[in-house]
Amino acid sequence: MENKTFRVTSNLWATQGQRFVNYIIDWVIQFGLAVLLLIGVGIVLVAMGDTAFFERIDNMGKLGEYAFGAVVTLIYYALFEAFLSRTIAKYITKTVVVMADGSKPDSGTIIKRTFCRLIPFNAFSFLGDGRGWHDTISDTYVVQKDLFEEKKRLFYSFEEIGAKEEN
Repeated sequence: MENKTFRVTSNLWATQGQRFVNYIIDWVIQFGLAVLLLIGVGIVLVAMGDTAFFERIDNMGKLGEYAFGAVVTLIYYALFEAFLSRTIAKYITKTVVVMADGSKPDSGTIIKRTFCRLIPFNAFSFLGDGRGWHDTISDTYVVQKDLFEEKKRLFYSFEEIGAKEEN
């Protein structure tokens, strides 16, 4: 019997509702982290005598705001997904990022996936077939964790049974 490889199928994908909730929760968390970061840096700088920090923040302009938001996004997603394959929102919605064969994405894939999030209108790209551009470009999938783990467990248990019968 030949060894077959597990494949993620569309019935395992996270629903559009789960993807939307992930987006909203992660956005709120990133916003909160950005505010906390700015306040923390501001407090440190003011304590060091730099009283113009908050004035510079007020005058950073739209491009500066976008750049700061992009950095926060890159750090948030890269750290959480590289180490845990999940963001805080994915823990709440019980979803996880995987490769087509069900394995954990490597760091390079997560970095690629994370940079793809900066593509304008990426947030709306999941409205089509259920996979966003950051999924398709990085060849990753967001799946329903419990269903995925059960299907993967069953797949490999059947493979093990077949291997035992051949011996």
